[in-house]
Amino acid sequence: MYSLARSLLFRIDPEASHGMALGTLDALHRVGGVTPLVGKAVDDPVELMGLRFANRVGLAAGLDKNADHLDALGALGFGFVEVGTVTPKAQPGNPKPRLFRLAGHEAIINRFGFNNKGVKHLVAQVKKRHYNGIVGINIGKNLTTSVDNALDDYLACLDEVHPVADYITVNISSPNTPGLRTLQFGEQLDALLGPIRAQSRRLDTEARRKVPLLIKIAPDMSEHEVALVAQSIARNELDGVIATNTTVSRDAVQSDSQAKEAGGLSGKPVFEPSNVIIRLLRQHLPELPIIGVGGIDSAETAKAKIAAGANLVQLYSGLIYQGPKLVNVCANALKAR
Repeated sequence: MYSLARSLLFRIDPEASHGMALGTLDALHRVGGVTPLVGKAVDDPVELMGLRFANRVGLAAGLDKNADHLDALGALGFGFVEVGTVTPKAQPGNPKPRLFRLAGHEAIINRFGFNNKGVKHLVAQVKKRHYNGIVGINIGKNLTTSVDNALDDYLACLDEVHPVADYITVNISSPNTPGLRTLQFGEQLDALLGPIRAQSRRLDTEARRKVPLLIKIAPDMSEHEVALVAQSIARNELDGVIATNTTVSRDAVQSDSQAKEAGGLSGKPVFEPSNVIIRLLRQHLPELPIIGVGGIDSAETAKAKIAAGANLVQLYSGLIYQGPKLVNVCANALKAR
């Protein structure tokens, strides 16, 4: 059934079909049609970061930037859903076209540029949710905010989302906001994470509940750079890391006519690069919770991500190519491992 729907969706503009698919999912959810379509969610509870995840498979940030589709997406059987990336102020993102399918490689290039309706809209949507799974909120900076002032945006988002988030992810690894990835290393990373960690602890104390703080990193790092990032994560006592974001490399897709499009590449070509980062992180941070994301499109690739060192996994591009039943396929595989 999904193969037919995909063939139709792939005939129209990628961003338009993205919106159409989410609208259809919302409509199905309103009439109780999602669970009969995908099956009952897999029950495989796991305790991590002080949270109880219903199963090990989550939705990666980026698919639902504004939490507008949270209940419908949660009904697909995810153990957790991450929404965002959200910024303090609404912003339109980069000019269209900004989403490209590399179907021959089961990959996607996007250069959305953190298009979103702003943090207050997202918080209002999360407050209305009926989905009872774990909800993570991914935060970033506005395009018009300089890298030197990025901390202000992260702190503003942190203050807004803390009351409604189950965990919070600091996104410093999108390739589509100029200069953002320069925050990943050395003193700049410590200068960012230190105040964010301190503020999150103050908010935890005031709220009398702990909201885990994670960071999302890029796959385009050397072994030395991963070691530096790991040291900073440990120094600032973060609760977890998401590995990885999209890649700027085009080595695996050079034969595709759209390979030269600017933006972050996701999907099958990112599978092994993200695994490399996960393995390195696990060497440096043997006890730290890791959420593995990048190129998961089957039971086998989900299990391989766990074998590389991840505790949980997230899907995005695999859903586009394999359909919503991939959630339970992966969750069952990880339950049986």
